[in-house]
Amino acid sequence: MTPEGVIELGQRALEVTFLVAAPVLLTGLAVGLLVSVFQAATQINEMTLSFIPKLLAMLTALVVAGPWMLSLLVDYTRRLLESLPFAPG
Repeated sequence: MTPEGVIELGQRALEVTFLVAAPVLLTGLAVGLLVSVFQAATQINEMTLSFIPKLLAMLTALVVAGPWMLSLLVDYTRRLLESLPFAPG
């Protein structure tokens, strides 16, 4: 495998990693921000208040985006395995 091929493989791996992680992480970020604004507005300083909404929102994001994430990973793995050279024998 050429150095260019290895670099392309690494770039594609990072791209897939970011795409798979983005829905869950962005959902957690958005819900955390909303809960923080709510806590600041109501002056409720409870550390555990943001945990349950974040957990439920991230689980929902995983259920909604899960099939897309799985198909992305399967497609990447299939392309990776097809690109590997193998010795006949």
